[in-house]
Amino acid sequence: MRGLSPDQTLVLVNGKRRHANAVLNVNNSIGRGSAGVDLDTIPESAIERIEILRDGAAAQYGSDAIAGVVNIILKSNASGGSAEIIGGMTEDGDGENGLVTANAGFGVGDGGHLTVTTLARHSQPTNRAFIDQRFGRVTYRIGDPKSSVANFAINTSVPLGDFALYGFGTLTRKISNNGAGFRVPNFSPLYPNGFLPIIEPRIWDIGGTVGVRGEFAGFRADLSQTYGYNKADFRMRDTANVSLGLASPTRFDLGGVTYQQHVTDFTLAKPLAGTLAGGNIAVGGQYRHESYRIRNGDPSAYFGLGADGFSGFNPRNPTDAGRNAYAGFVDVELRPVKQLLLGGAARYDHYHDFGGKATWRATARFDATKGVAVRGTIGTGFKAPSLQQQYFSAVQGATSAGRLVTVGTLPVSDPVAQALGATELKAERSRNVSAGVVFGPIGGFSFTADYFHIRIKDRIALSEQLGGAAVVAILTEAGITNFQQVRFFTNAVDTTTKGIEITGRWQGDIAPDTRLSVMAGYGFFDNRLDHLRPNAVLPALPLLNTKSILFLTQAQPANKFTLQTQVTHGKLDVQANVAAFGTYTSAPLVATQTFGGKTTVDLAAGYTIMPGLRLAVGVQNLLDAQPDQIADQASVIAATGGSFPTGEETPIGVNGRSYYARLSARF
Repeated sequence: MRGLSPDQTLVLVNGKRRHANAVLNVNNSIGRGSAGVDLDTIPESAIERIEILRDGAAAQYGSDAIAGVVNIILKSNASGGSAEIIGGMTEDGDGENGLVTANAGFGVGDGGHLTVTTLARHSQPTNRAFIDQRFGRVTYRIGDPKSSVANFAINTSVPLGDFALYGFGTLTRKISNNGAGFRVPNFSPLYPNGFLPIIEPRIWDIGGTVGVRGEFAGFRADLSQTYGYNKADFRMRDTANVSLGLASPTRFDLGGVTYQQHVTDFTLAKPLAGTLAGGNIAVGGQYRHESYRIRNGDPSAYFGLGADGFSGFNPRNPTDAGRNAYAGFVDVELRPVKQLLLGGAARYDHYHDFGGKATWRATARFDATKGVAVRGTIGTGFKAPSLQQQYFSAVQGATSAGRLVTVGTLPVSDPVAQALGATELKAERSRNVSAGVVFGPIGGFSFTADYFHIRIKDRIALSEQLGGAAVVAILTEAGITNFQQVRFFTNAVDTTTKGIEITGRWQGDIAPDTRLSVMAGYGFFDNRLDHLRPNAVLPALPLLNTKSILFLTQAQPANKFTLQTQVTHGKLDVQANVAAFGTYTSAPLVATQTFGGKTTVDLAAGYTIMPGLRLAVGVQNLLDAQPDQIADQASVIAATGGSFPTGEETPIGVNGRSYYARLSARF
């Protein structure tokens, strides 16, 4: 959101904080160094709508809401339901995928509901790797992984007089596999022709809330308990530990990571009366406990040089960490005159591991006339360093200047990391200002335009892969020989993000029995680096290099335009979606390169066979848009034999055109 990191957006489900992934993104991709929320654990067929809260949300919801808040509202139907079957594949004939989902609602008591949703999806892998010119064959796997996902979701509410008991939750199982980098022939005596390690993560995810809400002494009261659990175990096959020679296994248990979250929320809200009528006041408190655990893998996986590709988790940095956080907030809205709404909020969070943070927000909206309003917000926010960022530790293969290297990711508390410049992580702090106009809805048309400006200090990032003689000397002194480069998390930079967001909608009848709906959106953001902190311990080793800085500032398209249209005529409907992305800049291997903008078009047509039964067919990426190739193809050939000629940051993927069919029923 707004060109910022995934973990700088807070995700709620039915207004309650959703837990984060246990797995950190330590790859060379957008969101590097973050552990955001896995939205794939919430079945799309269970979602009623999605609300976006962008401005000053941290003053009400706390940490992680720097860019804004995404609130996912689950379906709560007490009767009826839906079912859907989808199948598709790419034009190249791979990536076959199928999905089956169903949703049903049942009445409970007097006005209650029980809504359940199930989903199962399986996808075969895609591969867009070019022929490896060194060996005359395809050696890499570049594309989507093979994956299987099973989801279950529930949402219920049972009235009890002036109160209601409620609960909702999800359960997800995910299994996938994908290739690491190709290892050349004779790297291991077990694979004289080379090998491609296959990494197989297995994920369990549980999230749920139980609570009671209702009227109490003139207040709307809400007391709830939320639990979140995400566990990822890693296996790897078709690889070897060269330190074990011919005795090496070819399959390894690499260990795993687990993240848990317990949140207790209590809020009281009351409409104001008398001269303050039209206003509202809310107060609340929150207790949150988080824990993060790393499970070691098999000794054969981390012995010596370790299993090639990813040696997993080892006893060097055993992790079973936890922390508590307490918070309280007050939120007030006043309407001194009918056309003017003023709001203010303040919140204080205290974390036992790094102290407290106060945030605030002031907002105003003036309805100039019917359907026309102006609005503005100023506020502060913060993002606490996650337990994953503080304690993650692993050894794995990575790329550096286009070549494979072995890198140790160390927690900031590790003596080796501290010898290379690591310091205790601080919370990110932000200040945001926004202003905008709202028009409509009038005659089926609505329009919004907003400007935003977000300044972030002490932004947390994963450092550059520090290497060279000085690093090797420190590693050797510590008795470490199974990796040659080191990285860790650091409060390395201050940044400023500013931009505009424009949306417009119109829907209406254009002919007898014919209806048109159009939604267009444009977003622009500009990320700037304000300050890069030097390495206080080893000034010759900068904490972030050009590639890392570009991930934070320019590796996402600064411009995006979307257009969604749907025409319905009787039993027939046609949809066309256009997404146009602007240029972006990254350093895919060594040289910095600006990649061209791309446009994708999706087209679908549906027909209502009978009431409640609809068949649709569609094509995604109709124009078969492809990402630009890296200009320095000599470096691509040297690094991968030309296997992966495009950059990793492309917003349109590498699969090309694909087709699908969908059969849906409502009852």
